[in-house]
Amino acid sequence: MEKNSTITAGSLARTAVLFLALINQGLSLAGRPVIAVADEEITQLITLAFTVAAALVAWWKNNSFTKAARAGDRLMHQLKQEERERREF
Repeated sequence: MEKNSTITAGSLARTAVLFLALINQGLSLAGRPVIAVADEEITQLITLAFTVAAALVAWWKNNSFTKAARAGDRLMHQLKQEERERREF
């Protein structure tokens, strides 16, 4: 199997964190926060910060899920490597 032919662990981890943040946000809005803190306002702020941070990290990175996107990533990395090699000469 070729290198980079599957979805990267980073893409999966960022997506999993995003889903967990969204689930926590939904439960918190329903009055059942997973992250239990005594003060409700603090719980809401922590949950919101967690959700926003997870969303930004998850989708700031290039998350290549389709076969065509992963092929594009391989081509991009190949072109970048060729450019670095040209600069070395």
